[in-house]
Amino acid sequence: MRKRVLFRVLLGLIAAIVAVALVVALLGVWTVRRSFPQTSGELTVRGLESSVTVLRDEYGVAHVYADNTHDLFLAQGFTHAQDRFWEMDFRRHVTAGRTAELFGADQVDTDAYLRTMGWRHVAEQEYDLLAPETRAYLDAYAAGVNAWLAEHDGAEASLEYALLSALNGGHEIEEWTPVDSLAWLKAMAWDLGGNMEQETDRALLLDAGLTEEQVEELYPAYPFEEHLPITDTDEHGGAPPAEPEADTSREADERRSPELPEAAAPALEGVSAAAAALPELLGPSTSPDLGSNSWVVGGEHTESGLPLLANDPHLGASMPSTWYQIGLHCTELTEECPFDVSGFSFSGLPGVIIGQNESIAWGFTNLNPDVMDLVVEEIDGGGYVVDGETRPLETREETIRVAGGEDVDLVVRSTHHGPLLSDAAAGADLARIAEEPELEGADGGEYAVALRWTALTPGTTADSIFALNRARDWEDFREAASQFDVPAQNLVYADNEGNIGYQSPGAVPVREKGDGRYPVPGWDPDYDWKGFVPFEELPSVYNPESGVIVTANQSVVDADYAYPLTDDWDYGYRSQRINDLLSEAIAAGPVTGEDMSRIHMDSFHGGAVALVPYLLEADVEGTTALAREQLRDWDLFTEEDSAGAAFYQATWRHLLPLLFDELEPVGMSGSSRGMYVVGQLLEDPDSAWWEGEEASGREEVLAAAMDAAAEELSGLLGEDPADWRWGDLHTLTATHQSFGTSGIGPVEWLFNRGPVESSGGSSIVNATGWDPEQGYEITAVPSMRMVVDLSDRDASTWVHLTGNSGHAFHPNYDDQLEPWSDGGTLPFAVGEEAVRAAATDELVLRP
Repeated sequence: MRKRVLFRVLLGLIAAIVAVALVVALLGVWTVRRSFPQTSGELTVRGLESSVTVLRDEYGVAHVYADNTHDLFLAQGFTHAQDRFWEMDFRRHVTAGRTAELFGADQVDTDAYLRTMGWRHVAEQEYDLLAPETRAYLDAYAAGVNAWLAEHDGAEASLEYALLSALNGGHEIEEWTPVDSLAWLKAMAWDLGGNMEQETDRALLLDAGLTEEQVEELYPAYPFEEHLPITDTDEHGGAPPAEPEADTSREADERRSPELPEAAAPALEGVSAAAAALPELLGPSTSPDLGSNSWVVGGEHTESGLPLLANDPHLGASMPSTWYQIGLHCTELTEECPFDVSGFSFSGLPGVIIGQNESIAWGFTNLNPDVMDLVVEEIDGGGYVVDGETRPLETREETIRVAGGEDVDLVVRSTHHGPLLSDAAAGADLARIAEEPELEGADGGEYAVALRWTALTPGTTADSIFALNRARDWEDFREAASQFDVPAQNLVYADNEGNIGYQSPGAVPVREKGDGRYPVPGWDPDYDWKGFVPFEELPSVYNPESGVIVTANQSVVDADYAYPLTDDWDYGYRSQRINDLLSEAIAAGPVTGEDMSRIHMDSFHGGAVALVPYLLEADVEGTTALAREQLRDWDLFTEEDSAGAAFYQATWRHLLPLLFDELEPVGMSGSSRGMYVVGQLLEDPDSAWWEGEEASGREEVLAAAMDAAAEELSGLLGEDPADWRWGDLHTLTATHQSFGTSGIGPVEWLFNRGPVESSGGSSIVNATGWDPEQGYEITAVPSMRMVVDLSDRDASTWVHLTGNSGHAFHPNYDDQLEPWSDGGTLPFAVGEEAVRAAATDELVLRP
């Protein structure tokens, strides 16, 4: 009897536990799902002038149809907010230097650095410079976001707000403004902005005792004979650019470091260290793998007789992806409503960044000109010295609000060159600088470091985006490009009349003295900028004789181009491989869209060509000798199943610190520059770089690198080298930008997705970049892949990294991750008939 009673009690306890677990699970599901957007039926949206239809396909790709531009962009704002508002809100806090409001005191230093640069401050000035129609589009977009916000708050807006409430008591969501949209362009400009890291590193290497000749060995000239530039001077716009004045020529003495006092070194080092901390919020902005591929093939080489255009921008891996796929369609194309555009947008910004309309298609890669200068300023009390005279520092007051903590006040100080980044790098000294303006520098010394950067001058890039969206031909396209200030990009073009083209836009400074490779003395006005390269003299090509244009961050121009754009190009392994593959495809012809997609996934490692023969000759034994055998038959393709790729990449990872062990305080890049430098050093066995503490001499260093690689991979992948796989090492976990690295397992489980394997690697066409100092995991990615067929808009294809939704556990949160990793693509429907055929949901927005 007692046993039966105990059994019934036990059953009751189990039932109660199950019931509680079920309730908790149901509450969890309800909490997660309550922010999912309504995508079918009807909704009333304040601010609309007429009804708008939003069609979505199975991947959540939205196409908006409206009768006027006000309603079109209002509906885009509403749709972005439905799917991605947390991302939008997080982005605006980052760009305004307000992340401490969300996450507490740990973010104060980051906020101080961003406040000092003043992205939001510049965006506020930019709004008034824009064309009236651009301001109207931004206003309408903001109205759409706010119409959605009027009905959503807290967990109803996104799961992240429920978690934020549990962590720090919540967050009051503010209304969206047009400046919130503009400020995100500054973040993208930072990611793709210039050579600040290289400029700082060169200066620190000199300070560490290297000679200028040694530094130049680590930053060699671009190999024009091996890797083709995008353009040559003879074809630039049909004629070479006008010769600039003599003092902009590349004389040898202009490439040398200006004389700077030793006391400036700590400020420079502080600026470098503070900048390196930003990628946690903005993606790996210092990664050499940030770049892109794009190419266009003229109709004389294609199956259809009209151009094909491909693009895959390389950005930091994030969850959700950087991009949001969308179509924006006026129900009738008129001068008043001229938009019929589809492609990739940024949540938080109206319009389409990359894509196609009914007449043209376009793509972007990073031009990466030198648009940043670090300027060492001599501080004199509350002023700074220029040409022997003291000028007053400009100041503005900022307050950083801190969740769960006290507000932090700071004073941002600037010279005519720009803000003093060394102030922000001083961290805790910010308050003292505010209270004691007589301090001579952030480090207590007499020098500070200012940043001169084109993105800190208000510009018209937002005008350019809408002009690109409504461009109908090459002249329209170039006019739109002329307004694109920052970040300077390589723009490729194709149209349905059969024309192809390339245009480099952007504000690229012309320097009075020096070439931007090293920090310069602010007290010498000869180092100031004296203007910008005229747009008409920037590189441009229209219908080249080859019928092919390839841009992959290689040198834009040949050695004869008159203006020094930069010397910090990608060294061209990707671009040359694409050129070679296109030559093969054209010879086998005609070129198809499938050919273009196969090129996107090419995993040939051009940087390994020089090194592998030397590895095969080095004297190794035991497990290392067995591992080295994987290289003998390796085809140099970095496919997931390749043992040769796994061993080579591990050897590369261990080779860099052995070969460059004296490079402190900075290391050698693991990307194209490092590959090119190592390739040159292999031909010089007597170089001093081969002499190190752990190994000396070329053969000994190579053998030691292979020994370390074999030992590491034996521990990670097992004792048999034949079983090693690159894909087991080279994986991507799509990591949520704000909660994905919280260190709390269940939280990371909620928001992160993966891991997934991928082929490719750094400086490979399938540019799944990794950091040799950290491991083999993927950190930078082809953030999307697009092929546009100008003969049939609906025959185009696309995919991006994760999915269109920003809501964890929504079906469209990560439904593109597997296709992306496998090299798959999705149909890119743009015409209304094709869009309707693909639609699974129809939502009507009514006034």
